[in-house]
Amino acid sequence: MSLTLSTKAAPFPFAAIGIASYTQKAELNYDESATGLLLALDGLQYTSEDEIVVALAKAGGLQGVNPKEATYFALAKTLPVITGVPDIFSILDSLDDHLAYHTFLICHDITAADWILWGSIRAAIKVLGLLKNGQHVHALRWFSHLENLESTQAALAGVTAAKANKARNTKTAASFALGLQSAKEGEVVTRFPPEPSGYLHIGHAKAALLNQYFAKMYKGKLIIRFDDTNPTKERTEFEETILEDLKLLNIEGDKISHTSDYFDTIYNLAIQLIMAGNAYTDDTEQAQMREERGKGIPSAHRDDPVEENLRHFAEMKAGTQDGVRWCLRAKISVDDQNKALRDPVIYRCNLTPHHRTGEKWKIYPTYDFACPIVDAIEGVTHALRTNEYRERNVQYYWMIKALGLRVVHIWDFSRLNFIYTLLSKRKLHWFVDNGLVKGWDDPRFPTIRGIRRRGMTVEALSQFMLAQGPSQAIVSLEWDSIWAINKKVIDPVAPRFWAIIKDRMVPVRVNGGPEIPEVKKLPLHKKNPDVGEKKTVYSNMILLEQEDAASFEDGEEITLMDWGNAIIRSKQTGSSSEILSLTMDLHLKGDFRKTKKKITWLAQATEEHLLVDVTLLDYDYLITKKKLEDDDDVRDFVTPVSEFREDALADANVKTLERGDIIQFERKGYFIFDGTAVDGKLEFIKIPDGRAANLASKAGKTTVAGGTQVSPPKASDIKHSELQLASKMYRVEKACGKEDVNPIPSTKMYAVRSVHE
Repeated sequence: MSLTLSTKAAPFPFAAIGIASYTQKAELNYDESATGLLLALDGLQYTSEDEIVVALAKAGGLQGVNPKEATYFALAKTLPVITGVPDIFSILDSLDDHLAYHTFLICHDITAADWILWGSIRAAIKVLGLLKNGQHVHALRWFSHLENLESTQAALAGVTAAKANKARNTKTAASFALGLQSAKEGEVVTRFPPEPSGYLHIGHAKAALLNQYFAKMYKGKLIIRFDDTNPTKERTEFEETILEDLKLLNIEGDKISHTSDYFDTIYNLAIQLIMAGNAYTDDTEQAQMREERGKGIPSAHRDDPVEENLRHFAEMKAGTQDGVRWCLRAKISVDDQNKALRDPVIYRCNLTPHHRTGEKWKIYPTYDFACPIVDAIEGVTHALRTNEYRERNVQYYWMIKALGLRVVHIWDFSRLNFIYTLLSKRKLHWFVDNGLVKGWDDPRFPTIRGIRRRGMTVEALSQFMLAQGPSQAIVSLEWDSIWAINKKVIDPVAPRFWAIIKDRMVPVRVNGGPEIPEVKKLPLHKKNPDVGEKKTVYSNMILLEQEDAASFEDGEEITLMDWGNAIIRSKQTGSSSEILSLTMDLHLKGDFRKTKKKITWLAQATEEHLLVDVTLLDYDYLITKKKLEDDDDVRDFVTPVSEFREDALADANVKTLERGDIIQFERKGYFIFDGTAVDGKLEFIKIPDGRAANLASKAGKTTVAGGTQVSPPKASDIKHSELQLASKMYRVEKACGKEDVNPIPSTKMYAVRSVHE
């Protein structure tokens, strides 16, 4: 049973979506290609809003159908075409007079008449504006009641989400509007070629998602190819984790291959280059070769005879003592302005056994030589890669032409860079090897596993990456935008729970509360009943947090969320002015709309209703500099403290969660359940919400027990082994003088003497 409509429908059928959500008898299906309304209900189809509202009212068991409804259905059709203010006021006057003595239009419950007229008013902007002027209080009360129903708010939120999704899709489509060069539907083949030497990070995610997007866009194929040409770094376990990470992103290739599948072919093509005089062997020392290439000086072996090059290459292949001194270089240019063309190395020796081919090979092709060859062999039509390779594109095409291979088109896009973020595998390895993180899935890591463990959803990641499109602009992105997208994804479905920080708990006696604890079922999400229910314990003894308790004034009325209002009667303070305990009177007749403070709380634990020990974790960036330069030593910029832990008590409902579940601890933020720790406590990792303030580096301050912030130790006072607990700041000598300067503030305030003077 579904109601299909477009967000572009005009006038928009608010009545239809309102009653559909209220009765829960039809799912809302937004289809931008829909030209009208279509309700499929119990094998029948309805296409007009009047019919749909009546059908859903009957299916939902709403009272009626009453003959009086016809009057309101007729009025609903009239309202949108009335433009004169006096005429609108006349209708609103009549409606207000009627509702002065009636809760709803026809009876004591909501009927189809209420929904059809509410929807009509909401769609008529001028009528709605005049109603909200406040001159028709009874009509406005009735309208606001329908408007603020949880089902109505959920339906309206669905419309907003559908429109936003349409806008995102439109923006994404526009960013890809140029398409791929010479692309033909059904013939496009893209490839994602990760090196199995580490875990995928967020930069790889962009490349993988773009390759998949274009393959699907042209109804083509995606190849996942492991570029396994360096046995020193590569391991089978990395291949397995890469495939798992891609699956987490809902990316599955039409084919999985390895560059090592083509080692024989690549070797034969290298022989072909040598025979054609387009490659030569060279035993120049690495430092000297780098200097010669930089200055445009030819190698002493550049013009060696073909026979000699073949002999040296054979020695390389055999891995002999003499052979390991040599490498193979493409003979392209000595002094081209593009240094990537200055006779690049295309083969080198490596005696480390390969994780797939074992000890068969002692020589391995470079990525720049193997990639165009395998692309051509595997039928790749478009090679998508970051524009850091742009200077090497000419080299890529030279290999294709020199070897007589099929042409492959290159599409450049910008590399993804984030502030305070390392994407270098070498530097990420350093953090793992030095024990500064818990592994490659650490929530502080930009790996797919790390950001997923911190609460990033695949949907948000995909939306963000595709919104970037194949842009070639090189920028360092803030993290706030991607986490803001993630919040929009999780907020409508994240169940709500409560937690109280343990070292800041305040016991409270609630006069009028139940002496024997009572348990009631409440929705896990007030705006989305589909999320389920939870059990909430009510008692005359509850717990609050110190910050809340300290803010209360004697006699102040506050709201205990999901319970009602209470009035503060007394509080006991300690020697440091902290609140030791509170007493309040329950005041359920109080109006929650008039209170400024809405407080989360927990009933104190009893044998039958135990609270759950949990740990709340939050994280800072791993480095303190927005962007590390090539000559920066990462050890100088390690954030001194990047993990923050708080012990808390949570309501018992959290025991039903499974690892990876995303929730909200109300008034604390969104969290992802990370599992049970060794000490038996449930651990929850805080998910960034996209707010800039919450994503700012915390490196300048450290929070300790009790919420106190202290400055971290100086780098000069610690050893390298203590980096994870030390400040990254280097010491700076004073510009002048030896003593600290205490500035005298300039103020217009009059001086006040101390009471102790």
